[in-house]
Amino acid sequence: MFDFLNNIRNAENKIPLTGQIISTAAIALFGIASGTFSKFLDTVPVSSLPALFRYLDVTNFLGRFAIWVFLAVCISVYSFSPIRAAINVFTFFSGMVLSYYLYSSFVAGFFPKSYAMIWAAFTVASPFLAFICWYAKGESRISLILSAGIIAVLFDMSFAYGIGYFKGRSLLEVLTFLCGCVVLKRKSLAENAIMMAAGVVIAVGIDVVMPFSL
Repeated sequence: MFDFLNNIRNAENKIPLTGQIISTAAIALFGIASGTFSKFLDTVPVSSLPALFRYLDVTNFLGRFAIWVFLAVCISVYSFSPIRAAINVFTFFSGMVLSYYLYSSFVAGFFPKSYAMIWAAFTVASPFLAFICWYAKGESRISLILSAGIIAVLFDMSFAYGIGYFKGRSLLEVLTFLCGCVVLKRKSLAENAIMMAAGVVIAVGIDVVMPFSL
C-alpha cells in the first residue's frame, strides 16, 4: 500500500508545479468554453444554426452524455498520474457545469434544477471515476477489464439496440464511440478483440439492469 502511494507521489513530483497549474487552468478554461458553447446552442433557434450543425444535430448531441464521458476518459488516461487525472477531470466538469448553468440562469433566464442536480452529482463523482479510469491504459488484466467497462458505457450511450434492431443514436455518437476505441486501444489484436467483445457483453448487462439511455 505504501509503495503504491509512494509511486503516485513520485509521479507527481516529476511535474513542475507551474506546469501542473498551467495544465489544470487550461483544462478549466476548456470546460468553461465547452459548457458556455453547449448552452449557447440550446438558446439559438435551430433554423439559425449552420446547415452542418442541423444535419449532425450538434445541439442534442452536446445535451447527452457520450461526448462528455469521452472527453473525461481522454483527460484521465492522458494525465500524468491518477491523482492528476482526478484533479483534471473534476476541474473540467466543474468549469463545464458551472458555466452551463450560469449561462442558463443569467442569460437564458431559467434554471432546470433537477437536471442540474444530476450533473452536480456526476461532477462530484468524476474525480473518483477518473482516478480509476487512469489505469485503463496499463498492460495488466485489470487495465483490460477497465477498458472493457469504459467501452461498455460508451457503447450504451452511442447505440440503441434490442431484439431485432441496432442503430447508432447519431452519427456524432457513433464517431465518439469509435474515437473511444482508438484512445483505449490495446497493444495486440487479440487484446483489442477481447476488450471489444467484453465491452459489448457488459453493455448488454448494463442495458438489462438500467434500461434507459443517458
